[in-house]
Amino acid sequence: MLHYLKFFHFYGIAVSSFIFLLLGGNFIYVGFLFFILLYVLGDMFLGDDYSEPTLNNKNFINTMLYSAIPLALCLLLICAWLVSPANHAIMQDLSNIIGYDLFAAKQATNIWQIGIAVIYAGFLLSGVASVVGHELVHRISSKKDVCAGRWLMSMCLDANFSIEHVYNHHAKVATEDDPATSPRGRSVYLHVLYALFLTNKSAWNIEVKRLKRTKKSIFSYHNIFIRGYLMSLSILLVALFLFSWQGMAMIFAIGLSAKIILEIVNYIEHYGLVRDVKAPVKPKHSWNTNRKMSCWAMFNLPRHSYHHANASVPFEQLKSLPQAPTMINGYISSIAIALIPPLWFFLMNRKLAHWDANFADQSELTLLMNQQK
Repeated sequence: MLHYLKFFHFYGIAVSSFIFLLLGGNFIYVGFLFFILLYVLGDMFLGDDYSEPTLNNKNFINTMLYSAIPLALCLLLICAWLVSPANHAIMQDLSNIIGYDLFAAKQATNIWQIGIAVIYAGFLLSGVASVVGHELVHRISSKKDVCAGRWLMSMCLDANFSIEHVYNHHAKVATEDDPATSPRGRSVYLHVLYALFLTNKSAWNIEVKRLKRTKKSIFSYHNIFIRGYLMSLSILLVALFLFSWQGMAMIFAIGLSAKIILEIVNYIEHYGLVRDVKAPVKPKHSWNTNRKMSCWAMFNLPRHSYHHANASVPFEQLKSLPQAPTMINGYISSIAIALIPPLWFFLMNRKLAHWDANFADQSELTLLMNQQK
């Protein structure tokens, strides 16, 4: 049971974070600092998880995944209320129960605290919605799972991740045709700008080709790219109705924050690696980590090398592959380092030199030479 529950722990962290966000003011700073330190220090001191247990209880696994939907909705509702001029009666009842004036706390929360709340909630939504959505959209044999994954990703303004990620990224990873793979020397800031535009362009082109092949109209209900943005729009319109424009703006900002965090994650997972487009995808074409806190929080997504070499394998069956190329540390630590480009390049240049010497074949070395010309 422990091997099931370790993946469930992030939801507990999310629920505790709801309390910090509800209390408002400086509690937002405290909650965000606690969240960051938990995963940075946890990855640093708890080490790696090489365990590969057999998890056969599919009902429990599906319950874990689908419980992300109400949690993500709760997060967005709390954050929208935090900035909304509306005073919902349920919040007054909650204030009376806990003996803490949530309305006064909301009014005392300043713009800087709201800004941190956007980033804080962006990380939480990334874990609850993006990670689980990623797992579900890979279940392409199940329309129900893909639909649920798309709704989760739509909260991150990215329902069309289900198109680009599954049908382009996995086929083109570590090549110039993959917008999620950054070439060497590109900063994370430039990568995010490229990725925000190019992933959408790629998803649109894939969907247009599909519709032409099936002889269906591009500008119609059949276009799942358009439907993806309508899903996000519907969430924003509900927020507008319940929490006025301030709540809608907050949910949009958190969704955009989660989307940017997703592209930063892509950056640290694939930076600088190359592959001949004709060659099969191997574990060496992604950066890997087995840090316990990262793996437990992200349903084994940090075991990225095996995921890319075997994209149809569910998270509970991903292997640790300690021999795969390893990223700097856990995910939160690596994200923080990536945000400081000189430090990132200094550390990654060493790892790339090791990759070139120990993993690259002749065709990949030739590609690298051509990139440097």
